[in-house]
Amino acid sequence: HVDKVMQLSFTASLETKRAQYTIGRVAAHTPWRPADRELGEAEREIAMRALVREAEEYGADGVVEIAYASESCNGESGKLHRLVATGRAVRMALAA
Repeated sequence: HVDKVMQLSFTASLETKRAQYTIGRVAAHTPWRPADRELGEAEREIAMRALVREAEEYGADGVVEIAYASESCNGESGKLHRLVATGRAVRMALAA
């Protein structure tokens, strides 16, 4: 059994000649953090890995139109924020 490699793109399509069709929108996020702590590369990696896991659950071959955004809220201990990754899960057609 060979593990499939999830393809990722910040553009509207994967770099392949095969046709792609949308399964649906996927989103994932990091845990809430105190707002005074910067959201950096580590949070991007956490969000991206979670996004890939979400897409894999739907049988996706890739995720396109990946974007990051931050969300914030007021928690019991003060202002909090987290990083959210979103994208469009796609499957590739069986034939080119």
